[in-house]
Amino acid sequence: MELQDAIAAFDAQLAADGRSPHTRAQYARHAAALGRWLARTERTTDLAQLDHRALAAFVASPEARCRPDGVAKKATSTNALRTSLRTLFGYLADAGLMPANPARLLKRARCSPPPPRALREDEERKLLDHLAAEPGDAARRDEMLVRLMLGAGLRIGAAIGIDIEDLDLPHAEVRIRRDKNDRSTTVLLSPDLVNRLRAFLAGRRTGPLFASADGSRITVRHAQRRFAQVVAAARLDPRVSAHACRHTFATRLLERTGNLQLVRVAMRHASIASTVIYAQTDDAAVRQALSSR
Repeated sequence: MELQDAIAAFDAQLAADGRSPHTRAQYARHAAALGRWLARTERTTDLAQLDHRALAAFVASPEARCRPDGVAKKATSTNALRTSLRTLFGYLADAGLMPANPARLLKRARCSPPPPRALREDEERKLLDHLAAEPGDAARRDEMLVRLMLGAGLRIGAAIGIDIEDLDLPHAEVRIRRDKNDRSTTVLLSPDLVNRLRAFLAGRRTGPLFASADGSRITVRHAQRRFAQVVAAARLDPRVSAHACRHTFATRLLERTGNLQLVRVAMRHASIASTVIYAQTDDAAVRQALSSR
């Protein structure tokens, strides 16, 4: 079997396993990069002849370790590539399409995850002030979306997927039909968010919470593009993404409560290991603790 046919079979299995389009696309990009490298280096794409030495040479190559502009990728990016190859060839071996898994010797590099990028208080204020100053219904919609992400820690895709019928404002809750890994969950809302949502709805009872002028649901891509435009107009760091709103929610909540388990529940993390990244302590806090002895 040729690698291209194997990649198609692998994608079909991922779809059957319910993996998200984002995950499938990442696996496809990494597998395609391997195919291009094999072709460029005139190596075989026949699975029967593809071995661990070829995969090791690919992972060590500039194609795997550098961006198109020649800048070295982060270690975490190369680790993601290793994971894709291990998963792909593990499937092929388990499915009997290869005699053995040639990626079994690939190991992830040891590296610490970067600290989450939360908005500083002045950045958050600039972002919201800019949205509040813009005229029109689209600006009000975008402001409500950002406030919901900041105030409830929602991912942008989960927020965009909310229908008005999912809101239970008397009980200060919202049902999220599809969050990460297609999980459904219920998110609690602050009194401020409840009041703002009531004003934003203005009597609407059905349909997407965040809609375009024709009443159809806005896309995540559109919302991300709009967020980037507002970040630029507010003269914030261009690296600030919509996901920074979720990080900001977690960071502020931990600062107020000091309760990591509470933050885990509010963020709907399956494991507290995902929440620990917010427990960052700076030098000032260490100095204060030492001086109090």
